[in-house]
Amino acid sequence: MADAVSVIIVAADSGALLRECVTRALASSAPVEVILVDNASADGMPQAVQRAHQHDERLRVIYNRRNLGFGPAVNLGAREARGDALLVLNPDCLVERDTAARLLEVLRAHSDAGVIGAVVCDANGAPDPASRRRDPLLRRSLNEMTGRAERKAGNPKYEGVDVPGAIPDEVIEVENVSGALMLMPRKVFTRLGGFDEGYFLHCEDLDLCRRARDAGFKVLLAGGVRVRHGKGGSSTHRPVFVSYHKHRGMWRWFVKFDPAASRPHWRALVWGGVWLHFLATVPGLWLRRALASPNRDWHGGSNR
Repeated sequence: MADAVSVIIVAADSGALLRECVTRALASSAPVEVILVDNASADGMPQAVQRAHQHDERLRVIYNRRNLGFGPAVNLGAREARGDALLVLNPDCLVERDTAARLLEVLRAHSDAGVIGAVVCDANGAPDPASRRRDPLLRRSLNEMTGRAERKAGNPKYEGVDVPGAIPDEVIEVENVSGALMLMPRKVFTRLGGFDEGYFLHCEDLDLCRRARDAGFKVLLAGGVRVRHGKGGSSTHRPVFVSYHKHRGMWRWFVKFDPAASRPHWRALVWGGVWLHFLATVPGLWLRRALASPNRDWHGGSNR
């Protein structure tokens, strides 16, 4: 499938929005195939999506007997892909008809691109800061937490993880883009070995962008391409599970890439800080889930 895009969507009890996500991807103006990888969902939505598109040969569904995690499931889908480009798409991320085509244009115009992202927005159209993030180095995270990044904006020494200011409409080079939507040449994804399967959920996108840059490729944000991203699903009905793996991913990224990890005292402090923060969030997550459970809204389905 030369010049085609293989859209890889990972579902894990992702809810009803998965149906619209797949339908919109299949309606792309660019030639696409959609590979839906189901991580042992119990909500029946992957089966419903497959039935709804049973006559469309562009859709393939892979059913896993257990939840492999986000990165491993994407890697599995990528091995089945036939397109020259891979579009990793969250199951609650809704693309427009021209989204894939516009991202392909960026790819064709930048031969050194390794990863291309779009501006992911909430239901009100507000951009998510995660659309462009700096590497979450310890010094940047501390600047963010203490407010120094905001108080001393413009001073590189005190920059934080978030990039302040409005996102321009043009294509810009960034350190990281949101894993909710990432377009990559398949040959680059293969060269990098795909996602690091040591992550289960969260931070594997930061890891991939970092490794792409280290390999000499550019990470680009198509500022004029905007997609709606509704958060919910897995993070709604399994908040502690998701939070645990988010913190685990943060620790793995720190150990792999942050120079501070080479110093035993910083390593010990960060390890303790990560897991104390996780434990501190658990009561609130349990309470929020208990309050939401009687009227749970299954619309959403983010694995992120």
